[in-house]
Amino acid sequence: MKPTRSRILPLPEENITPETQKAYQHHKTNYHGRITNMKSTLGHSTIAFEAYMQWYPLYEKVKKILGERLSPLYAWSISEASDCPLCSTYFRKSIIESGEDPEQLILSEQDQQLLSFGAAIALNKGFVPDEIYQPVADRHSGQEMVVLIAFAGIMIATNIFNNVIHTEIDEYLYPYLSPKQ
Repeated sequence: MKPTRSRILPLPEENITPETQKAYQHHKTNYHGRITNMKSTLGHSTIAFEAYMQWYPLYEKVKKILGERLSPLYAWSISEASDCPLCSTYFRKSIIESGEDPEQLILSEQDQQLLSFGAAIALNKGFVPDEIYQPVADRHSGQEMVVLIAFAGIMIATNIFNNVIHTEIDEYLYPYLSPKQ
């Protein structure tokens, strides 16, 4: 059972170093991102914060490959397979705000293959069977596959971080919680 409090609390505002404040500002300026519970917890280590924020430029590449609809679905499939409540809820928000129901997605065979690929990476610690890998690889160049696989890795790293410390789900995500949570 998940505890109700994080194992490591977000960095209090009065403890933010100038170096971390600069990293926060860079993130807000370049990605119009809010400093969430996860990011504020990462603020305890500026280098850790900066490493995890590489998720953003990689996700931009994923969006160029997969498009606006499939990108959050791909990230959601990875987060669901990693059993990460915070990240799953974050992507549920994106899916719901785009007008879809995460519990009743209408997917083409190719869409389902992509989501199965993302989930398999998380579930199998990267050991993806050929029958799951190949249909996706047949549609994407080697360069695109590297981006998709690298993104899955950083998504899983984010899932692991949040799961280990039990990052509290930010209040703005509450309306998007899964019915199973």
